[in-house]
Amino acid sequence: MSRMAYYDSPVVTRTRSVTPLTPEMSKILPYVSNKTVSRHFSSNGRSMDVGHAKNYFNPASKSVYSRYSTNDWGVSNNMNFGLSDRERSHAERLRADAWRAVKETDARTRNRQNEVTRKLGERVCDIAHWKSEINNEINAMQHETENLKEYRRMLEKAYNDTTSPLHIAEECLLHREKRNGIDLVNDDVEKSLSKEVTIIKRCQGRMKKLLEKAYVQLKMNRAAQHNLEIDSKDKHHAQGLDDRMQQLRNSSAGIGYYPGIENVDNTITIPHSWARYSEENIMRSQKERAASERLRGEIDGCLRACASEMWNIFNGVNNAFNTRVRETTDARNKLQAHLQRTMQEIFDMERNIHLLRKAIQDKENPMKVAQTRLDERTRRIHVEICHDPVMKSLTREVNEIRESVRLLKEKLKSCELSLARLVKTKATLEHDIGVKENSIRIDSQYCLGMRKGFPMDPKVGPIFQMPTC
Repeated sequence: MSRMAYYDSPVVTRTRSVTPLTPEMSKILPYVSNKTVSRHFSSNGRSMDVGHAKNYFNPASKSVYSRYSTNDWGVSNNMNFGLSDRERSHAERLRADAWRAVKETDARTRNRQNEVTRKLGERVCDIAHWKSEINNEINAMQHETENLKEYRRMLEKAYNDTTSPLHIAEECLLHREKRNGIDLVNDDVEKSLSKEVTIIKRCQGRMKKLLEKAYVQLKMNRAAQHNLEIDSKDKHHAQGLDDRMQQLRNSSAGIGYYPGIENVDNTITIPHSWARYSEENIMRSQKERAASERLRGEIDGCLRACASEMWNIFNGVNNAFNTRVRETTDARNKLQAHLQRTMQEIFDMERNIHLLRKAIQDKENPMKVAQTRLDERTRRIHVEICHDPVMKSLTREVNEIRESVRLLKEKLKSCELSLARLVKTKATLEHDIGVKENSIRIDSQYCLGMRKGFPMDPKVGPIFQMPTC
């Protein structure tokens, strides 16, 4: 199809131009008072004046008039015809140029507007892309922050739960200070209790450090999320504005002139720095989120390690208590058996002493008989005072009885000393048994009574609420 000429366009209804006549244009256009073309132009382009006309006498009016010749009249007409042709040709060229300018400017304006609309759409897509990325990161950061808060809550509860085992271990150490005598030994129980206190305090120190780190990390997470939310809010505003500008048309309401607005430049970023700003916010959030995940891993590892260490030392202390109670009970039972035998021996020794005293007392009458016989036989007279076998036997009998009494008295003294030592031994055994019973009561009733189960919250469950393996 051939291209339509400018004059082939449909009829356009002419209306008064909305463009006012500017002062500059009014100065350029000449003002013509005499509309006669011949008044101003000659055949060679020079101006003509009335002075070229010839004077003629009119007999009717009997006066002289200035008159042009027929040739001048024809020349004037031809000049008007030529001028009309030239002006019309010039006007036609101007109209063609004007129409072409209208078409070109209209096409250029329309293309530029379409290009701007397309770029606005691309800009809206870019904003929507970064807004989506930012919102995804905000959601991920919110989820991570909630997880970290939950881990911090678990860590705080675990830290608070360690106070009960620590109190119990310290109470056990204080109770065991009430042991007496020889039972005040630095045994495995005391060593295990001291180790348990050290482990619990070390676990508390680790938990406290992690709580401080969690508090700081939560602040960093909130700061990163705050920047993302501000960026998302700005992008939401910019997206809505650019989307509204993309949909703005020539027939839209609310458009108007804003003189000099094209010279106003309030921009503070370029596309690279604009995208870089959002990218840095996302990278910072991702960095803080990764640090938060690592911190949650540290908290999880700390809780599991502390729970395992405390559980192992708790079982170790209980085993040491049970072993010590068993050893103390065996020692007490042996002491009680020795005490029973000692008391039996005391009883036997007292009976033996009684027998010895009776035996010594029983030697008194034989001694009296023998000595009386000797004394009476000293009253014999003259030759009858004979050192006969009876005299020898009586002397031997007295000596034998005296030796027997001496021997029995020595035995009695030895038995009495032995009885005194047995009584002292009995007192020692009874005291030691009391010491052992006191130690057993402290270890089995006071200490193990507090350590019957691993300290826990009955409403929540075991300490740390997680497996230790």
